[in-house]
Amino acid sequence: MKSIIALLVVLGLAGPAWAESCSKSREYVLEGLAGDLTKRAASYQDLFKICVEALTLVNVKDAYVLKDGAIAILPRSNAVFATAETLAQFCQRFPHGFVRFLTPQEQRKVRTIGYIVLLSATGATACTKIRGMT
Repeated sequence: MKSIIALLVVLGLAGPAWAESCSKSREYVLEGLAGDLTKRAASYQDLFKICVEALTLVNVKDAYVLKDGAIAILPRSNAVFATAETLAQFCQRFPHGFVRFLTPQEQRKVRTIGYIVLLSATGATACTKIRGMT
């Protein structure tokens, strides 16, 4: 048993839930702390699932559900190639999704879930547009 726990710690699978930011941002929106919902509650559950899966992408340090209906990604690297690769992976997995990368200026302000969930999805990239599906 101790060896299994040690293995989980080494692999980073033990400790706080790795989807905590996805959960916290979804709950913040659904509890009405971000104001009136802009979408159906079920849509935020779908966004939560996408958020959790987005956490598995290589360049994703953290991810959040936005009130406007997009996923905000805190990248590990802001390099153009890394961001482009992450965008390609995201749109391949979620062809109808919307993703917004947090800018370095926004990353410095990432202190509260409330700040993040209220970020506008206007700057989000529509995967349908990237994939030429519009």
